[in-house]
Amino acid sequence: MPVPPPDAVDQQLRGTPDAPHRHDTPLSPLPAVSEYRHDLDGLRGIAIALVVVFHIWMGRVSGGVDVFLVLSGFFFTGMVLRRTDIGGVDGWQVVRRTARRLLPALVVVLATVAVATVILRPYTQWADIADQTLAAAFYYQNWHLAYAELDYLAPDPSVSPLQHLWSMAVQGQFYLAMLVLLAIAAWISQRIGRRALHRPGLVAVLAGLTAVSFWYAADGTGQHQTWTYYDSFARAWELLIGAALAVAAPWIAVAKPLRTVLAILGLTGVLTCGLLIDGATRFPGPAALYPVAAAVALIVAGMNTPVPQRPWANRLLATRVFTELGALGYALYLWHWPVLIFYLAEYGKPTPGIGGGLLVLGVSLALALITQRFIETPLRRRSTSTPVPTPLPHRGATGVVVTLGVGVLVSALGWQAVLKVGPPQHPQGLDPVRYPGAAALVDQAFTPSAPMRPTVLEGPTDSPPPTTDGCITPNREIRTCTYGDPTAPHAIALVGGSHSEHWIPAFELLAREHNFRIVTFLKEGCPLTLVEQPSYAETPFPECSEWSVQVLDRLTESRPDWVFTIATRNRVHDDGDEVPPEYLDIWTALSDRGLNVLALRDTPRLRRDGVLYRAVDCLAQRGSPESCGIDRATALDPHNPAEQPAAVYPNVFPLDLSDAVCRPDRCRVAEGNVLIYRDEHHLTASYARTLAPELGRQIGALTPWW
Repeated sequence: MPVPPPDAVDQQLRGTPDAPHRHDTPLSPLPAVSEYRHDLDGLRGIAIALVVVFHIWMGRVSGGVDVFLVLSGFFFTGMVLRRTDIGGVDGWQVVRRTARRLLPALVVVLATVAVATVILRPYTQWADIADQTLAAAFYYQNWHLAYAELDYLAPDPSVSPLQHLWSMAVQGQFYLAMLVLLAIAAWISQRIGRRALHRPGLVAVLAGLTAVSFWYAADGTGQHQTWTYYDSFARAWELLIGAALAVAAPWIAVAKPLRTVLAILGLTGVLTCGLLIDGATRFPGPAALYPVAAAVALIVAGMNTPVPQRPWANRLLATRVFTELGALGYALYLWHWPVLIFYLAEYGKPTPGIGGGLLVLGVSLALALITQRFIETPLRRRSTSTPVPTPLPHRGATGVVVTLGVGVLVSALGWQAVLKVGPPQHPQGLDPVRYPGAAALVDQAFTPSAPMRPTVLEGPTDSPPPTTDGCITPNREIRTCTYGDPTAPHAIALVGGSHSEHWIPAFELLAREHNFRIVTFLKEGCPLTLVEQPSYAETPFPECSEWSVQVLDRLTESRPDWVFTIATRNRVHDDGDEVPPEYLDIWTALSDRGLNVLALRDTPRLRRDGVLYRAVDCLAQRGSPESCGIDRATALDPHNPAEQPAAVYPNVFPLDLSDAVCRPDRCRVAEGNVLIYRDEHHLTASYARTLAPELGRQIGALTPWW
């Protein structure tokens, strides 16, 4: 997230290096250079331009946010230090001034997104937007996303219009932490008789914290990238490097030839980072050193140097076109993402294309200019003469922001209260006569007139037991749970990710009827695989392959009668489904261990033009089970693609329940009055139970158990 432009007082303070106190440090500070760093405003402008362009047209991370984080650490720490040197740390004043610069534009964007969501998006999305509105307003959006384990990849209509505000949350948390750290350092200095902070000691502390955070980030990106991307502790090292530069600024001196080299390398690094590195899959690990080092090089190249003597790259960044873009950067960053997401959602596109992208960019710039002119500028403007009544533009902007802020919080909290009072309750059991479900397809059972269950509000929570009882792991931990009769002599090991998990409700019914147990080995988003990045995955996931190896070892030890897993997957860039080569590797591994495999064809995924969509959202927008479905020829191949490769493995037996989910021509989102999908591609527990008879028939034909 870009740093908003400073007010006049902060510009004056930021332009002057921290006043040294000779008796407090053994080092000799450099002569003070008072020129304001307009080049860093220009750097902010370049970075925001890259973020916007890469989000709209490239569908990847540019590294611009990482540059912002370094600048944030540098600017904020320097500002607090200067105020500390003037008269101690006034935490309330710092918080008030920072909030005055950050919150008004944010409140306007949150209010606009809330209104647009109510008008344009289905009511099934309101609860999540309300959650994220509160998370953004109170600066914990990054943790909200981390716990939801959302991937920050190419934007599409299913992505939240507030997802980009995770970086604002990280910065806000850092500001509070740094303010506390500097307040403690100032208190210690006063206790030992110093008039100013001991900067060498503070630099050492920041360096140590940077090293710890960097190690944590490097370890996290190799284990759980999705979580680490949003983790404040993993991101802290980028901000801490900027903070350490601010503390050490009085003693940083670089020779002129080296300044030129640093500036050229820094500007080149900022411009090329997104082309060379996909940050969504590798930041904030060691790969983030690329944009961070580029930002540091540009900061250092112009440090303690008069403007005429700064490298040409720094002087270029200080020109008006870049500084004006930098001044607009904060508002532009806030607006561009929701405008992009609403555009994609309205037109059902995975990318906006050239024309759509230009429209998104134009609307975002217009909204940013309006926000800057009528909200940010009046609230930053202060009288420098004798006290006079507050100017009318200031009062008007304040009134708008306060009204919108109260409205946003009241509406978000109110919607959450409504859901708390009457939360959706998914059905525990449905009358098979009124709700035949899969029997309407398999047995042509009569479907009477009855309201669909679960409803569109109940559907997302109608999940299998492991989701709520903790039997599917989000990390490397091997969690095993037993369903059915725990003392039964026969066992089926159900392994893989959530597409294996959503069959548990059907297996529970069969286990009670036929006296066997189900032992689960489940991990979120992880079908068994032996490679770090399978052909169907957009990002490396080494944690999944490591977990899979451990599961294979546990299966070898426990020797279940059968191993149940998913045999196929939708083609990523084409219609139909296939058996990924990584699945064949697992079949080979299970065969080598003498384990018999029930390999089930996967459930069709709901998608249009390559974009996944939720069944409940489509139905909430007056869609029907038919119109919200997908053509069978688009979702599935004419024949089960697992049959031919399974014939090579004497221990692998394919199962196919496609005819119990899809009609001959179309896969609808509800059958027999029962909702099939709880999201884009997972079965509701209610529909899975109606699949038990057909699943039992096919398993019974392969086993001697019934």
